[in-house]
Formats: sequence, C-alpha cells, structure tokens
Amino acid sequence: MEIFLKVLPMAVVMVAGPQIVSAILLATSARARRDSVAFLAGATLATTIGVTTAYLLGSSAVASTKSGRSDVIDYGIIVLLLILMVVVFRKRRYTRPPKWMSRLQGATGRFSFRLGFLLFLVMPSNIVCMMTVGAYVARHGAPWWHTLPFVLLTTLLAGAPAIILLLLGTRASVILPRMRDWIDRNSWIVNEILIGFFLVMTISGLENG
Repeated sequence: MEIFLKVLPMAVVMVAGPQIVSAILLATSARARRDSVAFLAGATLATTIGVTTAYLLGSSAVASTKSGRSDVIDYGIIVLLLILMVVVFRKRRYTRPPKWMSRLQGATGRFSFRLGFLLFLVMPSNIVCMMTVGAYVARHGAPWWHTLPFVLLTTLLAGAPAIILLLLGTRASVILPRMRDWIDRNSWIVNEILIGFFLVMTISGLENG
C-alpha cells in the first residue's frame, strides 16, 4: 500500500496543463456530459496503457538486473524526474492555447475521446511521468495493480470540471473559467513541488538501501 500511496501525487502532474484546460472547456460545451465522458474514457485508456507499459519494462529491467545493481533503476528514475522538472519549467510561460482548443466547444464524442487519449499518452511530460510511476512500482516489487490507484486518481482529477458542473449547475460557468485561469498561471509551480517531493523520496530510498 505504501508504494502506490507514494506515486499518487504524480497524478496531479499528469492532469495539470492542457489536459485539465481541455476538460474544463468540454465541461462547458454544448454536449458537456457526452464529451466529458468520452474525454475521460480516452484519458483512462491512455494512462492505463502508458503506466502498464512502463511497469512491464521496469519489471523486465528488475529481472535482468544483477544482484546488488538494482540501484541502477533508481538512478534511472531520478534522471526521469529531473527531465520532467526541466520540461515543466520550460513550459511555465505557456499561455497561448493551441489551435485545436478552438474546436472543443463544438467537439464530437469521437474527437473528445481521441483528444483525451492523445493528450494523456503522447504529451512529453505525461510520458516521463508514466515511465517514472511504472518503473517505481516495478522497482519496489509491487504488483501491477498498485498502478491502478494512480490511473483512477488521474481520471478523477481530469473529471473534476464535469463533477463541478454536475454539483453546481449554472454556477460552474463562473467557477470553471476562474479555475482555468489559475491553472494557466500556477500549475507549473504545483507540478515542480510534487516532482521535487517524489525526487526526494527516491533519493532517500536510494541512500537507505
């Protein structure tokens, strides 16, 4: 249980950025429920595929690593986290939305699913994040299902705008834009703190053997 609790904060890193902004825009679209469900389905599938692939690769690396050399995987995780910190920092001044965001208000269910899938699977920061989580769980000998709480929390966070819409109704039209603006300004700071926390835990585990 301790292992999957440690990787849960990385779910925030998975969502913060264009992912949650897209979820907010879909939650305020003409077909909010349909589009949000399709988006979350794509996001869940992508995250499951990504972290499972990383877990299998990590398990294979653990199995092939000679006794006494398992710290090599820890060093690899540390490198991944440092890369992720650099990626997040370089994108801190991102404010101009990509052109495809203009299509979200009139999105189809298929487009929403595809968007969720691609945003969560091929974004560089998410790739590194999923590789880190999968490798970390595998490195500590935890079963594959210990990655599932990470997947579920990622889905829950991505679905937060839709949940807010269901709970607050028309008042969500005021809250969600404010939420989007705050994320645009501050998500990179939150991400850096969480990545730094995970980095410290990984280094500490390495020092303690």
